[in-house]
Order: sequence, then C-alpha cells, then structure tokens
Amino acid sequence: MELDELRQMNPEDLRVKERETREEIFRLRLKLRTNQLDNPASFQRARRELSRILTVLGEKSGPRAGARKESDARTN
Repeated sequence: MELDELRQMNPEDLRVKERETREEIFRLRLKLRTNQLDNPASFQRARRELSRILTVLGEKSGPRAGARKESDARTN
C-alpha cells in the first residue's frame, strides 16, 4: 500500500490495518522458520508496510505524541 493511501485513512482504519499486518507478519515468520515460504521478500515487504502504518499513525497523533518529556528523559 502506498504512503499517500495510508495518509488518507483515518486512525481507526490504520489500527485495523496494523493488526492485520502484524498477523500477516506472524504467519510469514512461521513459514519462513519452517522453510515453507516461497518468497522471502514478502516477509520484508510486510515489515516495511507495518513501519509505514506506524509512522502515519504517529503523524496523525500529533507532534511529539508518545515522546517522553526532556525532564523525564534526563532522570531515566
């Protein structure tokens, strides 16, 4: 899925897509470990798609959302 298409989706749809992609990665990882995966590039492609989804979700949640405050970062 293209990045522009992901950016047009609302956060709820992105979370559904994230869950589906995580399940796909799980299935692909199992097939990869048991030597049943015909195309190993599909595993990497799914991981990249998950990264794109998470990036867009982060963009939609606002600037620095989920990031620790500087004061918290210094103490930990």
